[in-house]
Amino acid sequence: MNYKIGKFASSIAPLELKKQSLYNNTLILGEEGSGKTNLASKIREYVIDNSIPTIYLDLSDPEESKVEARYKHCDQHQYLRFEESESFDTAFSEAIKNRRNIYLAADTKYFTSKRDERSKLSQTIATKELLENYYYFLHDVSLLNAFYTQFEDFLFYILNLIRSKKYGLTFLAHPHEIFESAEIKLLFTFLYLGRYSNIDYYNTASLKDLQRNTFFYQHRLNTRSVLFNQICSDLVTIDESPENKLII
Repeated sequence: MNYKIGKFASSIAPLELKKQSLYNNTLILGEEGSGKTNLASKIREYVIDNSIPTIYLDLSDPEESKVEARYKHCDQHQYLRFEESESFDTAFSEAIKNRRNIYLAADTKYFTSKRDERSKLSQTIATKELLENYYYFLHDVSLLNAFYTQFEDFLFYILNLIRSKKYGLTFLAHPHEIFESAEIKLLFTFLYLGRYSNIDYYNTASLKDLQRNTFFYQHRLNTRSVLFNQICSDLVTIDESPENKLII
């Protein structure tokens, strides 16, 4: 099944989530208020409706009361806050066993800044059970430029996670120069680039004028070819309504 989640600026065809979305990676970039979480919630709903459990790692470490209602409406929702304790390990394992849709709040202090050391947080969210059965969402810290350079463990985790998991990953982030890396770009099939007032890293001034839920969209086509795969680009608007529209 396909879900209509928005529309293209240059076509009457609907913007759809298809089966490919379940297995390929999506990068959503934009500042606060650009519509990142609205888009991510639609992808999450599509994944859940395809009977795939999800884990949403929110590195802003919110209290459960601060989590958007749209992320808590499903019956299998479970909020957990990461800590290095036996009680957390037990609750986390039980949630995975029961295929709960996990919303995991975590503080970046749990990532290590040492090159040759893996943190307990990275080890926890890269367990075999998650890699084989779960779709991942990663939500980074707002306006914390030092995060990517200080926490090498996080970047090491991201690169290895993407290569190891069965299902896809959606990464929500503020635009940052790290995404100029060719190695990082090739990890993602879908890109949504929303409003961003600081355009130091990008060669278009149009980003600062984008309305909420409007994104520059790129999709790396999955075609058989000895050439580099073609990239489809357009401007898209994501529906604000909480429900996706099913297209058979």
